Amino acid sequence: MKKLINDVDTVIADALKGIELSDENVRVDHENRVIHRVEKTREGKVAIISGGGSGHEPLHGGFVGVGMLDAACAGQMFTSPTPDQMLAATTDADAGAGVLHIVKNYTGDVMNFEMAGEMAADSGIRVETVVVADDVAVQDSLYTAGRRGVGLTVLLEKIVGAAAEEGRDLDGVLAIAQKVNDNGRSMGMALTSCTVPAAGKPTFDLPEDEMEIGVGIHGEPGRHREPLATAKEIAKQLVEPILHDHDFRGPAIVMVNGMGATPLIELYLMYGEVKALLEEAGVEVVRNLVGNYITSLDMAGCSVTLLRADDEILGLWDAPVKTAGLRWGL
Repeated sequence: MKKLINDVDTVIADALKGIELSDENVRVDHENRVIHRVEKTREGKVAIISGGGSGHEPLHGGFVGVGMLDAACAGQMFTSPTPDQMLAATTDADAGAGVLHIVKNYTGDVMNFEMAGEMAADSGIRVETVVVADDVAVQDSLYTAGRRGVGLTVLLEKIVGAAAEEGRDLDGVLAIAQKVNDNGRSMGMALTSCTVPAAGKPTFDLPEDEMEIGVGIHGEPGRHREPLATAKEIAKQLVEPILHDHDFRGPAIVMVNGMGATPLIELYLMYGEVKALLEEAGVEVVRNLVGNYITSLDMAGCSVTLLRADDEILGLWDAPVKTAGLRWGL
C-alpha cells in the first residue's frame, strides 16, 4: 500500500486539518469531526446537513458552503458518523427554521441520523429527513435495505441547498428533495478495487482483464463481473438499466463521476459515449457534471447519474453556489 499519510489512525483527523487550512469558507469542529460554514446559518433559513463515511471526497465536506450544505459530518473510513456527531452538527446549524438531513441509504447512516433527529427533536429542533436511494444496480446490498444512495446525493445537495438559500420553509425544502429523489437514478462500475488505509490491501480482487458492473461506492459487489470492454460498451451497460428504470425522455441533468483514480480524459470520453446514448433515447442533456464528485478512495471506474429536470429543478441547479467541490455564479 502506497498512501500519502502519516499514520492509518490519524488519516481523517489530519485531512480535516488540511481542509480547514485550505478553505476559508469553512470551519471545522475537530472534536466532533464536523465541517461547518464559516458563518452561522442566517436566522430563519432552513439548515441542510449531510454526512457519511470518509473516503468519498469531495462528498460531503467539499459541498459545505453558500448554496449547498450548512454542515457535513465525517465518519470513519466508509463508516457512518455517530449520532453525537450528527446532533452536534444539527444543533450548531439550526437557525430556528428547522433542519433537513440528507442521508445516503446505508443501514448505519439511516439509523444514526434517525437517532440524531430524535435527540434534536427532544431539544425543540424540527428535523426532517430525505433518504437518497438512486442506485439501480441492486435492490438490496450488503449494507442496505433497498437501493443504495450514490451519485444523486451530489445533485440533491446542490438543488436542495439552493431551495433553502432562497428562503423556502422546511416543508418546501423537503418537497423539492423528494422530487429530486423520485426522478434520479445512478449506476456505477469499477476497473479496480480501492484500498482502505487501515486494511492495507485492496477491498476485493479484480483481475486485470475484468470489470465489475454495478459496484457500490464502498466496494460492494455489483450485478456481475465480466471481461473488460470498450468505453462504448461500458456506457451502454450503465445507461440502459437507468433508462429502463425511469422515464427520462425530455430535459435532464447528467453526471459522469469518477471513482477516484480515473483520469479526466477517460471521464470526458465516457461522457461523449453516454450523451450519444441518451440522445438516441430521447433524453435532452441540458446540464452536466464531469469529474470526481463522489469517490471511493483510489478506485478506478465511473458512475452515471441522470436527473429528470423541469424548470424548477433547473432554476435551483443554476443558482449560485460557492463550495470547494462546486462553484458558479458567485
